[in-house]
Amino acid sequence: MSQPPPRDRVVVDTDVVSFLLKRDSRAELYRPHLTDRMLVISFMTVAELDRWVLARNWGERRRTALEQHLRNFVVYPFDRALCRVWAEVTVGVSRRGRQIGWADAWIAATALLHGIPLITHNAKDYRGVDRLVVVSETT
Repeated sequence: MSQPPPRDRVVVDTDVVSFLLKRDSRAELYRPHLTDRMLVISFMTVAELDRWVLARNWGERRRTALEQHLRNFVVYPFDRALCRVWAEVTVGVSRRGRQIGWADAWIAATALLHGIPLITHNAKDYRGVDRLVVVSETT
């Protein structure tokens, strides 16, 4: 099976994945950007959600709900090319006098490597990432 063209895919940041899972009203802001597209998440988003589950001591029911929710997304794994882009992102942001969290850098690198937009409610986390197309509904 071939990959859909980039305009048919979006990388969904962990915050928006969480809004959708929790049925948070902010999820509705992003539905127009997600409808009829392949929803991609970085392996790092899965790791962030797993950490969240452990830190908040989720029970079996909520863990199962998360696993079911994750089936709505295609998880892009790390590979050598992604590692190089992650390094470029972190060094590039640093050279611009900014900072980026390592998890955010992995998510940004995923979007950049595949040439697809990033849907996030935390656009400020990605300031200074060159060439990254960020879609956000924050005011």
